[in-house]
Amino acid sequence: MGNILMIMFAAILTQNFIFSRFYGCCPFLGVSDRPSTALGMGMAVTFVMTLASAATWAVYRFLLAPFGLEYLKTIAFILVIATLVKFIEMFLRRYVPVLYSALGIYLPLITTNCAVLGAALVNIEEGYSFVESVVFGFSAAIGFTMAICVFAGVRERLNFADPLKAFRGFPLLLISAGLAAMAFSGFSGMKF
Repeated sequence: MGNILMIMFAAILTQNFIFSRFYGCCPFLGVSDRPSTALGMGMAVTFVMTLASAATWAVYRFLLAPFGLEYLKTIAFILVIATLVKFIEMFLRRYVPVLYSALGIYLPLITTNCAVLGAALVNIEEGYSFVESVVFGFSAAIGFTMAICVFAGVRERLNFADPLKAFRGFPLLLISAGLAAMAFSGFSGMKF
């Protein structure tokens, strides 16, 4: 149980995919303009990353490793993730069209989101068991969601700022993201 809690804590705070590993920066910068859109993207990534962690662990352990095909893991993992994303896209288009249109091009891009693929690859590299892989995938996605939602709040506040002309737009966005990453780096000093 202690190991599971350590995996969760590390995935959410100390090794946050966005602020520590810099995975998933494309949707982080692209979809974090409104908290509602950021939360929707975070929920979609959470669903995909959790299921992808379970599915890719099984594909690796039962298909790739027994037949000596470990070198195909990246391709196989992308195929699994693409399938999961397509199911989410069809679900959102049918049942939540507002969120589907708000996420726009970023929804299909979850397929190539390096955070989702990174979680699958980290699970294999760390040698996690099935339960640890699912917990890690879910926790990393919660950390991703937390980071994107926090940054959406920061971006809303930036709409009321009046920065110098050179800092308007994307430069101020990158500086704010860097400051948020620095703030999260404070968690890396925590030890149990």
